[in-house]
Amino acid sequence: MEKTKLLTISVIGLLLLNFATLGFLFLNGSKEHHPPHEGQKPREIIIDKLHFDANQQKEYDKIIQWHHGEIERLDGNIRQTKNELYAQLSKPEVNAKTKDSLIAVLNSYQKQIEQTHFKHFEDIKKLCHQDQIDDFNALTEELGRIFAPNKPPRPRHD
Repeated sequence: MEKTKLLTISVIGLLLLNFATLGFLFLNGSKEHHPPHEGQKPREIIIDKLHFDANQQKEYDKIIQWHHGEIERLDGNIRQTKNELYAQLSKPEVNAKTKDSLIAVLNSYQKQIEQTHFKHFEDIKKLCHQDQIDDFNALTEELGRIFAPNKPPRPRHD
């Protein structure tokens, strides 16, 4: 009888503990840990964080248009160069010089993309008034997170 009572108390205790854990997870789980600006576009985040006025927003929109145009142009060049590179695979023998040359061109385009991104933020900094520079500096620490891809990592195709 003593063992049955101990087993019953243990089972009830474990059930209460499980329910308490589940309750804690559900109550606190509803407050998911989303980044503070989740769902906002980068433009909105930057305007919000830097407190841009109407004139700054107009100038910022011009900077965005230039940036998008440059990135689209470079992305198109990358796609075209990749097509040329992978077309080498259909040949009976891959020309090593052609392959290396095309890979070097791709590297150059990628470098240009990074330079374009950097110039974009230099231009944004130039828009800032003196009282916004501290906010800009704080923003630079978040750029990797703000502009990180929102999609899950793609599976590797080995």
